[in-house]
Amino acid sequence: MVRPPAPAPRRRVPGRQAPLALFVPAGLGLAFLLLPLAGLLARAPWATLPQRLAAPGVLTALRLSLLTATGATLLCLVLGVPLAWVLARVRFPGRRLVRALVTVPLVLPPVVGGVALLLVFGRRGLLGGWLDATLGVTLPFTTAGVVLAEAFVAMPFLVIAVEGALRAADARYEEAAATLGAGRWATFTHVTLPLVAPGVAAGAVLCWARALGEFGATITFAGNFPGRTQTMPLAVYLALETDLEAAIVLSLVLLTVSVAILAGLRDRWVTGP
Repeated sequence: MVRPPAPAPRRRVPGRQAPLALFVPAGLGLAFLLLPLAGLLARAPWATLPQRLAAPGVLTALRLSLLTATGATLLCLVLGVPLAWVLARVRFPGRRLVRALVTVPLVLPPVVGGVALLLVFGRRGLLGGWLDATLGVTLPFTTAGVVLAEAFVAMPFLVIAVEGALRAADARYEEAAATLGAGRWATFTHVTLPLVAPGVAAGAVLCWARALGEFGATITFAGNFPGRTQTMPLAVYLALETDLEAAIVLSLVLLTVSVAILAGLRDRWVTGP
């Protein structure tokens, strides 16, 4: 009986052994990212934290933030999943340009996004004037305006995640469903969506987290009115002028949410050993 050859010993890739000179700037970079967070934790008023969290202004801003971020995520799901499907599965002229335009809010300054929303949905905007005159709907400086601003800056996160999941999904299942007589809508709802459900969930979570932390487009398009448009980031900005400890408490809430989001998505962003 011939024995199979023994496996060759695993060789170490020289490139994976980083030069010692890289550890110093790497450590400085890590410290640069972590020290501000450590400073936030060190200055937090832990003794009075429960009382400050129970303050009416904090609870109102937190409730409004959760409500608007959830509404923005639902809007992004309704519009973003079909958009991601079109970009991933349909070939049409200018698809690369459309994909680039979808990602513009990722690099666009949020304040500029807020100004753009005002020019479109304001009372004298391209669509806002018609909405106000025909339907009596006014979006700027309202809670609905907050949802719209948050959805504008957060939707690219969802579209990118879902498009990536669609590209990685095995199209043979959809082909088999079509062969068995399933229509396009039935194939999309019963085959495609279950296949990319993890990607949709991850994109929705990232979208929700981005919407929760949105500041620039919100304050520009919706203003900063307590109980109506003042979300957590806006409350932090206002508290910095009067009560530093209150700003720290609000920042801790947002930091906790961010860490929880990253921990929940660790399997999707940690790829190395």
